[in-house]
Amino acid sequence: MALLIDTLFDTPSARLVYPFVDGERPESIVERFLTVRGFTAFLCRPLVPEDYVVQSMTDVSPTKWHLAHTSWFFETFVLRPHLAGYVPLNPAYAFLFNSYYVQAGERHCRMQRGLLSRPTVDEVYQYRAHVDEHTVRLIESAGPALLQEIWPLLEVGFHHEQQHQELMLTDLKHVFSINPLYPEYLPYRPSPEPANQALTWAPFEEGLYEIGHTGAGFHYDNEGPRHRHFAEPFALATRLTTNGEYLAFMEDSGYGRPELWLSAGWATCAEAGWEAPLYWERRDGVWLHFTLSGLRPIDLDEPVTHVSYYEADAFARWAGARLPIEQEWEIAAVRQPIEGPFVEEGYYRPVRDSGAGEGPVRQLYGDVWQWTRSAYSPYPGYAPAAGALGEYNGKFMCNQFVLRGASCATSYTHARPTYRNFFSPDARWQFSGIRLAQ
Repeated sequence: MALLIDTLFDTPSARLVYPFVDGERPESIVERFLTVRGFTAFLCRPLVPEDYVVQSMTDVSPTKWHLAHTSWFFETFVLRPHLAGYVPLNPAYAFLFNSYYVQAGERHCRMQRGLLSRPTVDEVYQYRAHVDEHTVRLIESAGPALLQEIWPLLEVGFHHEQQHQELMLTDLKHVFSINPLYPEYLPYRPSPEPANQALTWAPFEEGLYEIGHTGAGFHYDNEGPRHRHFAEPFALATRLTTNGEYLAFMEDSGYGRPELWLSAGWATCAEAGWEAPLYWERRDGVWLHFTLSGLRPIDLDEPVTHVSYYEADAFARWAGARLPIEQEWEIAAVRQPIEGPFVEEGYYRPVRDSGAGEGPVRQLYGDVWQWTRSAYSPYPGYAPAAGALGEYNGKFMCNQFVLRGASCATSYTHARPTYRNFFSPDARWQFSGIRLAQ
């Protein structure tokens, strides 16, 4: 397995492409499984054992936990029900590494994940190897009927692991940020040269549009059912909001003007003492921000990131605009290719707008998740799946806002125009940014 991982990931820009073809050979499914699992290990290469165990806040999970939880997912939903005679490496892991699947059993307290010195990092990797070995054995020995039955579970597992790859990076960034040594995850890679283009607007006509996933390819249940949506005429900013534009908002007392803020946002801002995006700090009159390449000066041309919904909404009001609704974002994105600085490109931060790309709207993917003003709620006719996997999305449809696109920590094959990410309006540790609308 190590040889396969080395071959696949020695090139940082390698993209993991694994569309499912009905009836294909088990060997290709095994390769996809090992590719996704291997990329998780690849992202851990720069770490030392001490990095794996820290939990810096409740929303953050230790890297060790992510490695184990993604293994628990395959063990719980693929191996236990479908591999005859399967014996878990340690039965207690079912309790330690369940996240929020109530129907799958009892769970260890989320805020105490960082208190677990055992199992060790080495033991967690042994757990991953155990799950990998038995999952490969199951796939290779499965007949056509069983393979067809377990494929949807494997595919959810692939995308679930990609979600946790992204969370590993966002969580590690928070963990490193509270260390006064400001450690580097990887060396700094310069942005492309900026386009230096003023923000302009891409107009879209009113009309009745089809919204939601359709056709072949993976999607989560919250991306459907496909349905009609009538849109009034609107326009989207052709690029993302930059650090320089957000700094102008800050210098115009943006954090001190209650007329710009939602009531809950103003209260949160005051209680938390927000004066800038997360990871920004001012030294000797110069704004710096913490990145996965350490503490660096703000690049005014790069997209602003690590802002909450409240901050994004306040900035939009200050700019005389608004945030898009999620259907507007999808109407624009579905017409354009999926391209951008994804995690495989190795920047690990949003980069300058180069002006390249097809279509009227740029930077749709691979820089920051883009806040919309849409509350996370079900589409017409939506119903979650039965069983524990039905808890994946549906039960969170309350007190959350939708983000669209993909970030610099997202894999290329995990992005699509119908993807509905969601977080609470005060969340800032994700790579979340701003696209304006009119």
